Amino acid sequence: MNKLIFNLLVILCFATTTQAQDFPYGKFETEEIHQKNYNNDTSAHAFVINEFGSTRIDVMNDDHIKMAYKYHVKIKILDSKAFDKGTISIPFYFSSETQDEVTDIKGITTYTDDNGSINTMELDKSKIFTVTENKYWKQVKFAMPNIRNGCIIEYSYTKIIPGFYRFPSWDFQDDIPKVKSQYEVHIPAFWVFNAMIRGPLKLTNSKAELERECFSSGGSKCDCSFLTYGMLNIPAFIKEEHMTATKNFLSAVYFNLEEYTNPYTGVKNRVTKEWKDIDYNLKHSDYFGSQIKKDLLKPYIAPIIAGKATVMDKALAIYQYIQKTVKWNDINSRGSDGVRKTLDNHTGDAGDINIALIAALNSAGIKTDAVLLSTRSNGVVNRLYPVENEFNYVVAKTNIDGEDYMLDATDPLLAFGMLPFKCYNDQGRVMSLDKPSYWIDLASKQRRVNTSSLNLTLQANGKLKGTINTFSSGYEGYEKRKDIKKFNSVDEYVENLDEKLGKIKILKSTITNLDSLDKPLGESYEVEIDLYDNLNHSRMAFNPVIIDKLTNNPFKLQERSYPVDLGMPSSSRYILTMNLPEDYVIESSPQNVAISLPNQGGKFLTDVSSDGSRVIYSNVVQFNKSVYATEEYPYLKELYSKIIASEKAEIVFKKK
Repeated sequence: MNKLIFNLLVILCFATTTQAQDFPYGKFETEEIHQKNYNNDTSAHAFVINEFGSTRIDVMNDDHIKMAYKYHVKIKILDSKAFDKGTISIPFYFSSETQDEVTDIKGITTYTDDNGSINTMELDKSKIFTVTENKYWKQVKFAMPNIRNGCIIEYSYTKIIPGFYRFPSWDFQDDIPKVKSQYEVHIPAFWVFNAMIRGPLKLTNSKAELERECFSSGGSKCDCSFLTYGMLNIPAFIKEEHMTATKNFLSAVYFNLEEYTNPYTGVKNRVTKEWKDIDYNLKHSDYFGSQIKKDLLKPYIAPIIAGKATVMDKALAIYQYIQKTVKWNDINSRGSDGVRKTLDNHTGDAGDINIALIAALNSAGIKTDAVLLSTRSNGVVNRLYPVENEFNYVVAKTNIDGEDYMLDATDPLLAFGMLPFKCYNDQGRVMSLDKPSYWIDLASKQRRVNTSSLNLTLQANGKLKGTINTFSSGYEGYEKRKDIKKFNSVDEYVENLDEKLGKIKILKSTITNLDSLDKPLGESYEVEIDLYDNLNHSRMAFNPVIIDKLTNNPFKLQERSYPVDLGMPSSSRYILTMNLPEDYVIESSPQNVAISLPNQGGKFLTDVSSDGSRVIYSNVVQFNKSVYATEEYPYLKELYSKIIASEKAEIVFKKK
């Protein structure tokens, strides 16, 4: 998946003299304006004509060492489906300790007006806004002016990044194709970086040059490595359902700092560490190890576990106490500003809440470790080079009566032993205070399980009347509870459901186990369905799949170059019992279907039976794996096609 093309260890120094090979700003060719499609991909709604970026480390005006990242792009908008490319967001880090700075923003749109004349319009600087995403990130946002079919948008900016640890990566691929993409870096000899190329595409341009005495600071001088990475005719990366972070699969170049020499003191510092170094730092850090020491939260949890006889009873009480006491502020994190402060303030990051959970369980004598992980949207951690910053989340791991449990208390609807879906991403690193860290698979023990049972009777007025019962357990139950809790009351949820069901009218409803998270959520509805105007027909057709019919195949690509990641196995069962009036009989019904995926990966089964007065239809859809390899993709795609086709089939009945 992540192919290492080469490791480039270079001694880095800040370049100040070499001019980057950027393309001219605001220039265009007439054929670019009149181009109607992209020859290499006629389905594209836009394409990048040229894209250039550069990063150099330098001493800025404030005498601090920083990185200057420059970005410049020119995009051809072919039709309205790509107008969103004209809305730009530039994320930058902003905290009390350090802040990035986005400067030198400029943009221009070149377009043909209604008279066929070519015009340009520049970006109005007053329409550039900065918005706060959370306490760590902000975004600069702006919209390019006068977007229309056939226009060319071009913009550039500079981002100043303090220090040298967050060296910008470069994505050659995007969701639209590119004619050319080039990235240049100037790395002074005081720094050693590891450069990695990920993804399936190969560089068409790669070179390394030496810049003499390109950096000078504090009386120290050094040469620089001037590195160029380029690609031509880059295909678009097409995202599809059931995948982890796009960056896991894009062709891109990344940089990890290995070591550096302080230009002022000459002292060499090793940055890339072994896992034992990461362990030591975390165990002795104020934001991690110091927070999960034994008995730290004993005064808080002593009354919570009073009278609890078993370890499980104590663990459940503590887990539910943290869930109900602290509200998550929607920020992912792997550390904590203080677990006591978290409980006192009743709010916190994911790290605050789950480290408080770990500390509380340990304070109760329940041995609990932390598990560092990277969420699905954050990408897969590079296990070859230990870098703590690649983790963005932490959960708890404990063992009770010989069984391991992974815990996350950020969501009051998560049952004990269930993690948020975003956490099921490859592997996590178990961090213990008393033994070396190790990797653990994050494959879910949970399943999505749903059963629907319908018992309906065809009335003389042409309506169906009866009951619909559904049971949702595992992650399916969690998601259904989440849907219900969005409403002010259960009645509001049922009213909304009644509106969405169309011809199905809910007469009465009962929902059970809404707050019993470890039990299946039950929904029972008495319904009436407008099926026919009347029964004065000698022959009628009926589709037995009344609810949750699959109508759209999520898999549409000819080939998929990345795995299908469902996160967890799933199974659903649908059973319909339809009682007919005495003067009607079944004329024909769909044939039974039995389709299986290779290697017991899953199946789709249907069964139709009749005893004359009633017909019973059932189907089962089952996926037994969390992740399916690329070579299994055609079978999944075909399975979904067969399900859709089968669920279109009708039962035909007629008068005797």
